[in-house]
Amino acid sequence: MAENFFSTLKTECIYKYKPGSFREADEMIDADICFYNHERIQTKTGVVPLTLRHSA
Repeated sequence: MAENFFSTLKTECIYKYKPGSFREADEMIDADICFYNHERIQTKTGVVPLTLRHSA
């Protein structure tokens, strides 16, 4: 599961936008993690991951 997350992070965030500095990369990663947990709807469950974790 962690390998899948980091693969997605690198593909959709780092490789796509190529940050110019460590600070820019850090901000991009923070924004991507926030999106991944709070906004992205999973196809299997149809809900946001954080919502699913809180309901369990």
